[in-house]
Amino acid sequence: MAWRWLEVLGVERQRVSHTERWVSGGGAFVGILTVFALAWAGAMAPGGPLVVASMGASAVLLFAVPHSPLAQPWPVLGGHLLSAVVGVAVALAVPQPLVAGPLAVALAVLVMHYARCIHPPGGATALSAVLLGAAVHDVGFGYVLRPVGLDALAIVLAAVAWNLPFRWRRYPLALAPRARREGPPAIPHERFVYALSQLDTFMDVSEADLLRIYELATRGAGAGPGLRPEDLRLGACYSNGAFGEAWSVRQIVDWDESRPPAERQIVYKVVAGAGRRTSGVTDARSFARWARHEVYRDDENWRRAGPGGGAPEGPAARRGGGP
Repeated sequence: MAWRWLEVLGVERQRVSHTERWVSGGGAFVGILTVFALAWAGAMAPGGPLVVASMGASAVLLFAVPHSPLAQPWPVLGGHLLSAVVGVAVALAVPQPLVAGPLAVALAVLVMHYARCIHPPGGATALSAVLLGAAVHDVGFGYVLRPVGLDALAIVLAAVAWNLPFRWRRYPLALAPRARREGPPAIPHERFVYALSQLDTFMDVSEADLLRIYELATRGAGAGPGLRPEDLRLGACYSNGAFGEAWSVRQIVDWDESRPPAERQIVYKVVAGAGRRTSGVTDARSFARWARHEVYRDDENWRRAGPGGGAPEGPAARRGGGP
């Protein structure tokens, strides 16, 4: 029942590592610092606002969810610039703020939709043009380029530079290497695009990431036979690669060193997933057939070890289950 209420409230159940959280926070600091540095260097319009407050919201998108379609360069630049144009135009044409504010945001949403550059902070940029009153009236459409245009460009460049050293992050998303699959794709591209079009709503996840999620989710379904007894290591953890509640992780805690690998009796304990905190004894061949791959614990997630590893898996990836 508690999880049902969390779902109604929209509380995200997926968890990310502490490293990812600190990288996001550090990036936001660098991004806004870049914007402030540009302002203090005297690049902004005299007497005008030095920094557009909506850049704070942009920093959340660019550094916390850099792969989001909402955070890509065209949505950031186009969203802010077009929304600023709309905001200034409404501010100059409609003297009543009670009408001008809602109208500016509504028109900004429409323009961003048609220009395919939806960026939520753009709504705040349009509204700010109305709320600033005399300051915007004095500079007119110059407000679009300074400070809005320069702020947006500065934070995009900061995002490109900050995300570059982290191999799991790429900004813009187009710089991310495309995953190569063996054999034909599970879903033809044209069918995938058609399925997305049937939703008739904006999805805050890129097509590439959706395909990657599908690939990771189905990778275990087509997996071949399990590991060989010779592949097993004492003390290592192994996953059965199953889905949902059937997913499980076992750790090998003891075996008979005097016997060949294929003839060993293995003592294991279940450290995550189905049967957690139980233990058992089986022969090495049976354990190897059950195991799909070796895994390791990374913060709150279980990840695959070795080639093709790095992807969180199982219910533990969402709930932080484990020893």
